Amino acid sequence: QVQLVESGGGLVQPGGSLRLSCAASGGTFSINSMGWYRQAPGKQRNLVAVITSGGNPNYADSVKGRFTISRDDAKNAVYLQMNSLKPEDTAVYYCNAYLTTTSGLYSRTSDYWGQGTQVTVSS
Repeated sequence: QVQLVESGGGLVQPGGSLRLSCAASGGTFSINSMGWYRQAPGKQRNLVAVITSGGNPNYADSVKGRFTISRDDAKNAVYLQMNSLKPEDTAVYYCNAYLTTTSGLYSRTSDYWGQGTQVTVSS
């Protein structure tokens, strides 16, 4: 069973930085893409950044120039470096992985989610 384990959230002052990490483990799989979503209270979950298997990143307009997504294929991990944080970045951040899992002769491509990590930007 695939699991995504996140770390790195916390409380930071406006203008500060945080780095989120997420690693996938369990079973046999290949990674199609990995990314980060966030959900603020009372709002829907929205894409923050995603990186494809080819290493191409895409960002939400609201974080372009401030956030950087990267991946380490050897560790099945994705990272989100967040700089110049603003109060409106406050949310629960969820790691997402779009994986193809293999079991015997069968394979399946699905979305997997981490448990979420709280990021609070406040003075």
